[in-house]
Amino acid sequence: MDNPLVTPELGLIVWTTLVFCILFFLLAKFAWKPILKAVKDRESSIEDALNAAEEATRKMSELKSDNEALLNKARAERDAMLKEARDVKDKIIAEAKANANVEGEKIIAAAKESINLEKLAAITELKNQVATLSIEIAEKILKEELSSADKQKAIIDNVVKDINLN
Repeated sequence: MDNPLVTPELGLIVWTTLVFCILFFLLAKFAWKPILKAVKDRESSIEDALNAAEEATRKMSELKSDNEALLNKARAERDAMLKEARDVKDKIIAEAKANANVEGEKIIAAAKESINLEKLAAITELKNQVATLSIEIAEKILKEELSSADKQKAIIDNVVKDINLN
């Protein structure tokens, strides 16, 4: 039962150590640097990805806050425009009412003036008709009164009496 792997002899130990050293040297010389480089590259790519994700998250928060600020600004501008439109509407309505009142007063004044003129014209016409009727009545009365010479003489005597009395 002398198994050389269980109880190694000195030659096996030397050769195993020599093969191990050569293998270690070859691995250290050719494989270790590329493996470490690949691990470092992988680590830096992961770190870059994390940084990029963090930067994207930060930019998204900035964009979100900028969007909210723009939205608030747009709402404020909309409210200001609506208020201005209401003010302009109220001003236009007030001006229209004032203009309507002024025009109404002008129309009423013109109507009153027209009524007064027509009233004066009617009164003048009535006076003219009364005067014409009075003259016609006086003419008829005088024709009847002056139809005879005795009546004419009596009227003249009355007029003369009245003149002396005054």
